[in-house]
Amino acid sequence: MGMPVISPSTTSRRQAITDIIESVALQQTALSHILNAECEKLQRILGNKEASHQTILATNKSVEAMVGAITRLEMVLQSKLALFENCLCEQETNPED
Repeated sequence: MGMPVISPSTTSRRQAITDIIESVALQQTALSHILNAECEKLQRILGNKEASHQTILATNKSVEAMVGAITRLEMVLQSKLALFENCLCEQETNPED
């Protein structure tokens, strides 16, 4: 297996930055769906009158681990966005102006 070859792209700098920011937004949307699912899991367990204390504690531990993982991923996404915080792209001229 050889080394991967990356071909030069014709994508503009502005479009590349926009694509990265959009990818962060999509990742954050996915993480919000995961958090919502974890919330529903807790609600189901806590709404079950027959759930044992051990089951509730195990579920809580699982949810806590997932929230911790999501928090770490959010910090990575924040770092990705910070790369473009002071990034200025040249203004595109609009032919309708």
